Amino acid sequence: MPAKPVRRIALTGIGLALLLIIGLTLPGGLELRIIPVKGGAPLLVLPLAPGEPFTIHYYHSVENAPIWEVHSLDESGRIFIEEERYLKFGAGMGKMPGVGHMEKHGPYEAIKDMHMPTGDFILRIGSIGVDHTIFWRGTRSNLSVLAPHLAVQFSARPVSWLYRSWRHAFPHAATPSRIDQVKE
Repeated sequence: MPAKPVRRIALTGIGLALLLIIGLTLPGGLELRIIPVKGGAPLLVLPLAPGEPFTIHYYHSVENAPIWEVHSLDESGRIFIEEERYLKFGAGMGKMPGVGHMEKHGPYEAIKDMHMPTGDFILRIGSIGVDHTIFWRGTRSNLSVLAPHLAVQFSARPVSWLYRSWRHAFPHAATPSRIDQVKE
């Protein structure tokens, strides 16, 4: 084989290797996974940008009152609770000294600007009626329908630009889309 084609092939290979290395090292955002504690496939996989919110909504088991918990991730994938909203003061709800500030919006109370780290956490999904539901980018996923009474772990991690690009083209089976949404 002549030297020019060999050189061209070698340079192309080096260029592709450099692109691969860059794609694997450039930050691509974050991925939140909600996975059964005892193992198995993720119930949800949510691509997120640092600071982008996702909300857990449910009905309080004692008061049967609606509660919203707004969460976000920092650039390293740590989970924070940013806000809690609820219809009325109930068992386990209310102001936490030194955390955020209280606001009232009609019948609802909210603790805003909390930015309190939770880290990875485990949630026991309630039954239908408790309706643990995740709101993300205009989608709604009711975990109580998917896996009632199951303990799941919320955990997040940074992902590479290459991984994010791959998942943009080929979303994870557990990533909801607006097309998948069914009115409850």
